[in-house]
Amino acid sequence: MTDTAPRARRSDATRAAILRAARERFAADGYDRATIRAIAADARIDPSMVMRYYGSKEGLFAAAAEFDLRLPDLGAVPPDRLGETLARHFLRRWEGDETLAALLRAASTNPGAAERMRAVFAEQLAAEVARFGTDPTTTARRAGLVASQILGLAFARYIVGLPPVVEMAADELVGWVAPTLQRYLTGPVPA
Repeated sequence: MTDTAPRARRSDATRAAILRAARERFAADGYDRATIRAIAADARIDPSMVMRYYGSKEGLFAAAAEFDLRLPDLGAVPPDRLGETLARHFLRRWEGDETLAALLRAASTNPGAAERMRAVFAEQLAAEVARFGTDPTTTARRAGLVASQILGLAFARYIVGLPPVVEMAADELVGWVAPTLQRYLTGPVPA
């Protein structure tokens, strides 16, 4: 009998301890102030183990990030207000929780974080878009285009800090973005 199973169990337990410590540390300190050293100390392991399993702080954050977009029930929204509803919702989400901005920052350089971001939007946004009756053959595309608009806006406003976008009041920003989201959600499929 080999000792592969005990090693695998230890590995799983170590990963779980790291993720638990990372979630607590990121929640308490935020992404920027949380350190690999502090997370490792919380998990009672050597910092090299964190790097071994997750490669970088960004990779660890991507694995630890549990992000709920808390999307509104789009089935309950009048069809002509879908774009506005989502634009307002996402602005509130981005401004009310630094976790999504940290995940977006990490996703720009870390494949694991990028995969986590894709999963968050694919699982949550596509499922909600499907609920309000889009043609199932276009649901993924529509949700993907909405995500591209939302992520681009978030990158410009919260990551890069592009002055004209940062300076806009939320209502003005919604006025600009909502028609595009509306078209992505309910517009005809281009020929």
